[in-house]
Amino acid sequence: MKIIYLHQYFKTPEEGGPIRSYYLAKGLANHGLEVEMITAHNKPLKVIKEVEGIRVHYLPVHYDNSLGFKQRVISFLKFMYLAVDEAAAIRGGDLCYATSTPLTIGLAAIKIKEKFSIPYYFEVRDLWPEAPIQMGAIRNPWMLRYTRDLEQRIYDQAEKIIALSPGIHENIVKKASGKQVALIPNMSDVNFFEPQKKHPYFEDVFRTKNKFVVSYFGAIGKANHLEYLLDIARASLEKQLPVKFLVVGDGAEKNRLEKLGHDRKLSNVDFLPFMNKNELRELLNVTDAAYISFANKPILETNSPNKFFDALASGKLVVTNTKGWIRELAEVNQCGFYTDPETPSDFAEKINPFINDKIMLSRFQQNARKLGEVQFSRQQQVSELIHVLTDTPDM
Repeated sequence: MKIIYLHQYFKTPEEGGPIRSYYLAKGLANHGLEVEMITAHNKPLKVIKEVEGIRVHYLPVHYDNSLGFKQRVISFLKFMYLAVDEAAAIRGGDLCYATSTPLTIGLAAIKIKEKFSIPYYFEVRDLWPEAPIQMGAIRNPWMLRYTRDLEQRIYDQAEKIIALSPGIHENIVKKASGKQVALIPNMSDVNFFEPQKKHPYFEDVFRTKNKFVVSYFGAIGKANHLEYLLDIARASLEKQLPVKFLVVGDGAEKNRLEKLGHDRKLSNVDFLPFMNKNELRELLNVTDAAYISFANKPILETNSPNKFFDALASGKLVVTNTKGWIRELAEVNQCGFYTDPETPSDFAEKINPFINDKIMLSRFQQNARKLGEVQFSRQQQVSELIHVLTDTPDM
């Protein structure tokens, strides 16, 4: 079976960022399936190369997290058209696997289906267009109607749909009556990340000696609303807690937030550059707790954030300011807690016991690692996808 895999943001571990598609595609290739990955890069020419058994088609479409909404839409549309053209050059494709966001990936899959009679499976990472609608990025009545109609059309024409969280699964089941909707969440890479004792060298590098370290790593955009992190940092200073906050990543909001932290004299917050997976492992060595942050919008409670699963794999206390299934997992499995984003003092009160009780902190961290191993291992998620694609029970 030859699979045409559409993912505009395909990344390898060396590049950093979300690498779900890398592991899934590699798992499919290891199972004996041919994988033709169509993606984009910020270079002027198309490049095709082999990446660990995956044939990757890099199309020249500029994109980064600092782009505004209109610039992003232009990038999405350009990739859509180029991806369809690239699919035409791939001979013998049996199946198209299209992963969103953006929603235009689904439109590319529809065009490939119509032009080349190749059925597609659609993977939903975030609920577009509802997420940008709730964030206020889509307001025009015509655009609202068009994007919702497009979402329904993509679901209707897909052979199967893959959802990354229970909330996403529930939402799609209501809209895609009669379709098989599989739940395959993000993965904890328990083979790469592992719990480690803090190393003095990295404590010096990150200036965290004798500090309780709370790290945020990932996109720094409006949807993440890291003003909440600055608020709890100020509350921690007021309570004289020995907490150090490390913010790692890139995005449209980073410069503004860094300036805001400086203006507020938040001496306990450091903004650091984007890190690849190896660099992130060094950061996690000194990290006690991982902070999961989203704007206070109901749709964002359905997200399946990579940072949460990396935190589980590395055995870190999870602190989330969003409700939904992430909060439920953290509380039920006693590996973290929810903090009210509108009440910064709530964080200071809830984190203090973990600062003072190392045994309790260790227990919660061990529970995090166990949850990652038992429910969200890479091997388990790859096996689930192979079952969905091939109707065979496992790898």
